[in-house]
Amino acid sequence: MPGEKRGICPRHWSGWVTVPPWRLSHGVSVMGGEITALRVQKRNRQRVSVYLDGRFAFGLAAIEAARLRVGQFLSDEEIALLQKRDGVERAAERALNLLSYRPRSRAEVRRRLAQKGYEEETVEEALDRLTRAGLLDDRAFAHYWVENRFQFNPRGVAVLRQELWQKGVDQAIVEEVLAEYDEETAAARAAEAAVRRLRRLDPPTFRRRLSDYLRRRGFPYAVIAPLVEQALADHIPEEPLQEHGE
Repeated sequence: MPGEKRGICPRHWSGWVTVPPWRLSHGVSVMGGEITALRVQKRNRQRVSVYLDGRFAFGLAAIEAARLRVGQFLSDEEIALLQKRDGVERAAERALNLLSYRPRSRAEVRRRLAQKGYEEETVEEALDRLTRAGLLDDRAFAHYWVENRFQFNPRGVAVLRQELWQKGVDQAIVEEVLAEYDEETAAARAAEAAVRRLRRLDPPTFRRRLSDYLRRRGFPYAVIAPLVEQALADHIPEEPLQEHGE
């Protein structure tokens, strides 16, 4: 309909409009006016529709809308500030959703939010909020990542260091966490599953295949060599000696 601000309506936030919802506070201007209604949205009861002068104007997180009242006048500047805070709230909610699956580094969450179209300032404010709440912690993430690898998919220090760097974890934190890592035990755990598959091979092939397997997982030669020889002795029985005279 003529004059309708369709780009602001929450029911279009599913992708029906070309302007992403988190850019609306910057890309679409909402004129000031008197609040005539505050209505909880049917599809998302954590959000409230704000009506100005009898018409829908914009949506807000319920926590932000709780500060408003019917009859209150909102200036253009106040609306812009509300929408900015709402953008941060939405970005923080999306970040929390990402963190509900597994811990993530700050850089990981930043990249994901940027991919969704959130502006840099909005992203950083949301990340700062989660960091202050203890929900986003690169040191805790690094510990989680290393422990998870150790338990389920052991890797050498070199590979873990590269993985954490790729996740955007600060080098000082990476080195601090890896200083506590028991690489020899991790290599032994990694070798266990491989040995079960390789135990029927002849000794030279067993040695080569197990060494290659551990090397691909980032373990250094100094850790691999004695481990392979021990595995060889444990799982490849020596040929019985023939007694003289038989």
